[in-house]
Amino acid sequence: MSFSELGLAPELLRALDSEGYTQPTPIQAKAIPLVIGGQDLLAAAQTGTGKTAAFTLPILHRMSSTAPRPLPRVLVLVPTRELAAQVGESVRTYGRHLPGFRTAVIFGGVGMNPQIDQFRRGIDIVVATPGRLLDLMQQGVAKLNGIETLVLDEADRMLDMGFIHDIKRVLKALPAKRQNLMFSATFSPEIRELAQQFLHQPVSVDVAPRNTPAELVAQRAHPVDKARKTALIAHLVKQGDWKQVLVFTRTKHGANRLSDQLAREGIATAAIHGNKSQNARTKALADFKAGDIRVLVATDIAARGIDIDQLPHVINHELPNVPEDYVHRIGRTGRAGSPGEAVSLVSGEEREYLRDIQKLLKREIPSTVVPGFEPGSQPSEAELSSRAAQPADRGPRPAQQPSHHRRGASPGQGHNHNGHRGKPAGGGGQPRHGQGARKPSGRPQRHGASNRPR
Repeated sequence: MSFSELGLAPELLRALDSEGYTQPTPIQAKAIPLVIGGQDLLAAAQTGTGKTAAFTLPILHRMSSTAPRPLPRVLVLVPTRELAAQVGESVRTYGRHLPGFRTAVIFGGVGMNPQIDQFRRGIDIVVATPGRLLDLMQQGVAKLNGIETLVLDEADRMLDMGFIHDIKRVLKALPAKRQNLMFSATFSPEIRELAQQFLHQPVSVDVAPRNTPAELVAQRAHPVDKARKTALIAHLVKQGDWKQVLVFTRTKHGANRLSDQLAREGIATAAIHGNKSQNARTKALADFKAGDIRVLVATDIAARGIDIDQLPHVINHELPNVPEDYVHRIGRTGRAGSPGEAVSLVSGEEREYLRDIQKLLKREIPSTVVPGFEPGSQPSEAELSSRAAQPADRGPRPAQQPSHHRRGASPGQGHNHNGHRGKPAGGGGQPRHGQGARKPSGRPQRHGASNRPR
């Protein structure tokens, strides 16, 4: 199937062709005709399946036959700043040949005045995190009574981050008659309950089994002592001459510390997490995409929405203690036809986490010991010298439960770093083992891989 068979407007086909995108992915092939037809949609789509294009393309198609209007007509709610920026980029890329349409990306961590000006000048499509949007609504700036289509993207992550009350507040400000699209990695009971509250006779689309990692991701685990994990990462990056590596840590403190340690090993590294300013996060991601830094260290929440074509390597510095998060992490690589590799460093106290992950995946992850880094072995003289040159580690602050692992947060629990007030989400501490958490993107893939948009 080609995009022209889906009935998309010529301006959209022109944009897709200029980007080198020829074939829709399964979620796009199923969702685009339904959205064009005006139906409500409940779609399960994992990382790398092309869900962002699955809703942006048909929304732009429907808008292409009408003139711009004073009030916003489309609202896309997303959990993180990075995902908001990614969706906004997709809208601008696909809609660049449609005259006159205006898109605004609204999130916290940046100045509010430019966003206020955008609303006053007029916006057709609003892509927003809930916190900052509510702030603008309370000021009377963001008027949403003209919304014709609502998209709730990564709905399961929104619930995990405690956004349910904010979502309901936004819904009350929207017209009762509208099209609703909800995208989630899973059809969990919580997602189905939310769908019943605001979807009207939705069509369900499920393009992949739940919690199935990308088939093109080669997974392996390396047993290693906790104190030698940083040295092992440096060894793997240098020995393999890896140019682009995304490393996951559980905490913001751990991300900073690991980034500093790898930089001392001569590896260009940056960290992104909820405590970093938006400018710092944007620069780090841009430098990583451009190849100016080799290693990007991230917490789970900060990595949401990172969309990098053909990212070759993901490393779990620590295994997540919620097994579903492992699937979301390794989904950053092996996207849309490009192979990738996910490496997990497993200390003795993390063996139970590895067993839980393998149980979820219903498969065993190959485990090999890296020579020279056998558990219980002594560090090399070079490692000892490197440690001696580093300042003393005072250790992390007392752990706090991250908001993205608290289901059903109460209205008084404040907003998170995506424009919400209060303590930032994204790895301030270790979530309790066994808590449900979980994922997924949208930019299509370029010539040379599968020629399918992602």
